[in-house]
Amino acid sequence: MFSIPGAAPVTITPAAAAQISRLMAGKDAYGLRIGLKKGGCAGMEYTMELAAEPAANEEVVDRDGARVLIAPMAQMFLFGTEIDYETGLLESGFKFRNPNVTDSCGCGESVRFEPLEGSRAQD
Repeated sequence: MFSIPGAAPVTITPAAAAQISRLMAGKDAYGLRIGLKKGGCAGMEYTMELAAEPAANEEVVDRDGARVLIAPMAQMFLFGTEIDYETGLLESGFKFRNPNVTDSCGCGESVRFEPLEGSRAQD
């Protein structure tokens, strides 16, 4: 929908691909759907859920057996994002390195984007 021909809208690191593949296999899922919803300190939060099949107009990105589905309304905000999976002593989880983010909360769970030209500012 918002892609450049020949370029994936998001990139998936090898660590993220391995974790997504494990999640898919554990639930016999088609892929991991990512999106955005209003919420959090900064205004928007990433969403993730395992999906049994792609929905209409979803962008699908495959990497090393991992499949990410991008919800249509999130595509313009996620374009250029790198999805990684980091394991640390205190926490492990997916990390989104999104060049479109203009601000984020202190804990990194919510983000803010510049309003699109001609649209209302985010609350």
